[in-house]
Amino acid sequence: MSIDSDESEIISLVRQFVDQRVKPEVRKYEETDTYPGPLIEEMKELGFFGLLAPQAFGGTDLPMATFARVTEELARGWMSLAGAIGGHSVITYVIKTFGTPAQQERYLPRMATGELRATMALTEPGGGSDLQNMHTKAVRNGGGWVIDGSKTWISNAAHSGLVGLLCRTDLDAKPAHRGMTVMLVEPGPGMEISPKIPKLGYKGVEACSLSFDAMQVGDDAVLGGEPNLGWTQMMRGLEVGRIQVAARALGVGQAALEAAVAYSQERESFGKQIWKHQSVGNMLADMATKMRAARLLTQDAAERFDAGLRSDLEAGMAKLFASETALEVAIDAMRVHGGYGFSREFDVERYYRDAPLMILGEGTNEIQRNVIAAQIIARDRANERY
Repeated sequence: MSIDSDESEIISLVRQFVDQRVKPEVRKYEETDTYPGPLIEEMKELGFFGLLAPQAFGGTDLPMATFARVTEELARGWMSLAGAIGGHSVITYVIKTFGTPAQQERYLPRMATGELRATMALTEPGGGSDLQNMHTKAVRNGGGWVIDGSKTWISNAAHSGLVGLLCRTDLDAKPAHRGMTVMLVEPGPGMEISPKIPKLGYKGVEACSLSFDAMQVGDDAVLGGEPNLGWTQMMRGLEVGRIQVAARALGVGQAALEAAVAYSQERESFGKQIWKHQSVGNMLADMATKMRAARLLTQDAAERFDAGLRSDLEAGMAKLFASETALEVAIDAMRVHGGYGFSREFDVERYYRDAPLMILGEGTNEIQRNVIAAQIIARDRANERY
């Protein structure tokens, strides 16, 4: 992947932010599960919330391949900060791609600065990754819509001023996805946000449930202005999301690998640095090899996306492999550290707690395998490469 000098400077800026501002502060927020307000404000000032917004609206409009690199750097410092721009970036993308001119004018300038932050709401309490079994609905009511239903595991819910809500608008549609719409919903009467859900990892940034009880929105809330196109719109958005999750996994895995490499040179046993013991050296070799493979898969998916091609297969592969690799590398980093790997004095225990989120988020890896298999068969029947 080639990047121009401006994009290289952005990546360097993120790396500097991570090394100088995030790493020295992360434990303070992590141990108390406190929202990292000051770091979020710095991210706003540095333009991180506008990375995918068009330049005409004050954004940077980075290629997806560069956005993935930026995400990896953020997650290398603290995965939660990469999560803080995750759903926001997906909604930024779908508005710039599918939104009406009025929706773009209304939201994108404030989203680019981070003044307005967004999240996406897909998962439901009884549905998980089974979006076809969605129950949240919006019913016509005069010149608008009435929304009823609930969503759960919505990241940044309490700090977002805009929700990209996928819901059913044609209850008779067969199959169900043909009757789904993305509603751009701003918090207000009829929408309730739950307290944050306690989590194993991914601390600092909240995940909440959303409840909709006869919430009224206007026709201007329909993404693109025409209902029942939400499935296609959000599936394209999820290609962004899955590349971003793969990149977050890369960041966690890279941080774990770097910690293991550093510790293996500091720690000695039986008169030599532990990396010289074959069992540890082989572990490091496997960790680095898997990380390189995961990074190349992610870059491939991002470059295909940038070329304007459908990339659900490639994004699914990247998300699947990178997330599984991140967890394996995090566990191996703990092994390299021995007993210290289980201690909160070292960051590797945090990587181990954060890594599973990428296996579960943006569609579980079990769902990813289903998507990958279906796309392999579809491309084979169309005589396309897979």
